[in-house]
Amino acid sequence: MDFSPNDILEKLPELSDDLTHPSQVAIRTFALSLSLSLGPSLVPFVLSFVTGRRSQKTGLAALRKVLRRELGYDSFASAVTLAIGGGAALKRLWESLEAKEGKNSEQKQTESDRCSRSWLLYFDSRLSSCQKTFIANLFTSSISILLLQAGRRRSERLRNIPRPGAIPFPYTYTPSNPSLTPSVRSSPSPTLDLTLLVLVRAIDVAFQSMILKLTTKTEAETPEPVKGKRTLNKDKFLLTTRLDALVFWACSARIMWCFFYQPERLPSTYVKWIRTLAGVDNRLLRVLRLIRSREWTYTRGSPTQVTLLTTYAKDLGYPSSWGDPLRVPAFGGPSAERVWELIGVKGRQGLGGIPCELVHGGVGSKMSLAGSCTGNSGIRGVKAFFEAVLVYLPAHFLPVLITRPQVLLRPHRVLSTFLATCRSAAFLSAFISSFWLSVCFTRTLALARLFPNVSHDFWDGPHGCILAGCLMCGSSIWLENGRRRGEMALYVLPRAIRACIPDKIIRSRNRVVTALERLTFVLSLSTLLTAAIHKPESLRGLSRWGLAFIMKGPHAGFWQRRKKNFETRPGTPEPVASNDNSAISLH
Repeated sequence: MDFSPNDILEKLPELSDDLTHPSQVAIRTFALSLSLSLGPSLVPFVLSFVTGRRSQKTGLAALRKVLRRELGYDSFASAVTLAIGGGAALKRLWESLEAKEGKNSEQKQTESDRCSRSWLLYFDSRLSSCQKTFIANLFTSSISILLLQAGRRRSERLRNIPRPGAIPFPYTYTPSNPSLTPSVRSSPSPTLDLTLLVLVRAIDVAFQSMILKLTTKTEAETPEPVKGKRTLNKDKFLLTTRLDALVFWACSARIMWCFFYQPERLPSTYVKWIRTLAGVDNRLLRVLRLIRSREWTYTRGSPTQVTLLTTYAKDLGYPSSWGDPLRVPAFGGPSAERVWELIGVKGRQGLGGIPCELVHGGVGSKMSLAGSCTGNSGIRGVKAFFEAVLVYLPAHFLPVLITRPQVLLRPHRVLSTFLATCRSAAFLSAFISSFWLSVCFTRTLALARLFPNVSHDFWDGPHGCILAGCLMCGSSIWLENGRRRGEMALYVLPRAIRACIPDKIIRSRNRVVTALERLTFVLSLSTLLTAAIHKPESLRGLSRWGLAFIMKGPHAGFWQRRKKNFETRPGTPEPVASNDNSAISLH
């Protein structure tokens, strides 16, 4: 008997209309995770097609590799879909078995059947719905991390790169531990960054639950006359934003310090991004690290790296003696002033150390402000502001275009979104300018002048001006919107945790470290997925947005509330027609 394609399609099961059905959850999970993994990988191919510039990295063979990596059974999208969609299916299966057991318990059964099911029913009765969800997600997440790590290892072999985590600096850098040479150092775990990201989100869920319990208890103990003046959400918001600011400040200080002295502790792409924002020459970074290792000092010079700053000074248009550690004074006072007169440095009376013109990197030279510390900080801040506006415009407008495009029809909403963009840009601008101003305050404007007998090996060392800048730049988070502080803190916290883990542990890849990473990933992801169903109020930011969409569809959670809030506002009436019909509101 022959079958037509229509007959085969009719026998396929229909997709459930229930948005929480495992099949619906799996489809949304795969679509979202595939867009996050495949989308950025296709950008170079699209740009190559548009511009017509072809290369080996954007050829057909490279495209096949990308598609195989992102669409295979061990890809990121497949592993995440297995964890989330499989957990939902396993929980649904568990519920159906419970219902079946409930029906069987009402029927007549033999004694052996009752004994075999008694321990299962007892175990099931002792678990809450939240615990059952956690166990289901625990099982599927365990398989997911194994699949994901297998896929990442295969991708590493295909790329055939000796050090995927190498930092693309155009100079040789000696690691903190010289015994770990590039030839013998292994790369970090390919899933480490993802594991730390999930871990931080799970920790945030735990903290948000604790804060919610604390504020609820405080609200219950508040006397009735005072209760009207304080709200639960306000107390939670104030406490959360203050903790977020503290976390961001501590994390940014650690990350910036590692950027200058231990960049191997950070992801290479993150180091490159910070380096672009900082605008610091590689040779100056190299000298800072050599000062920390005492291979470049103002008192003894540097036998092997003496030309680092001399060539740097020549490139900036200054005499090479300005970068010679044996010519530049190590201490302040009258002796330093005589040296400055000999080599032609102005504006550094009573101070030692390399001139500000070299530290500033030529910023403001066209306006005769190359030696001005405030000019350097201001110019860098203004430049960073306009660059940040271009970066933050999509970050602020794209969510509105996706969730509430009608809002952009109202000029005041467009203006408020643009002002929020400028506020975020001001935060990044203040981050950069405050760092540079703190550096100059320490080594030039104040502290070095107060203590001229202290060597500039200290002021320019890891506990001097760089430490001051790292401690001060994070305070700019108070310029950012309170609700965005949390997302900023959750963004930098995984990098800070990675920077605190010893490099030997990260790159060891032994069985204990691998097992610990897998356990961390499984517990953290299971916590997030369980909270998305049973405690969605403990989620926030991208976690709440993404998991609400995956678990309950686009008509659940804050998605639905935003839509209702928009629909309850009065629309703009159309002009009344000549037949006196009622106008229709535009929504």
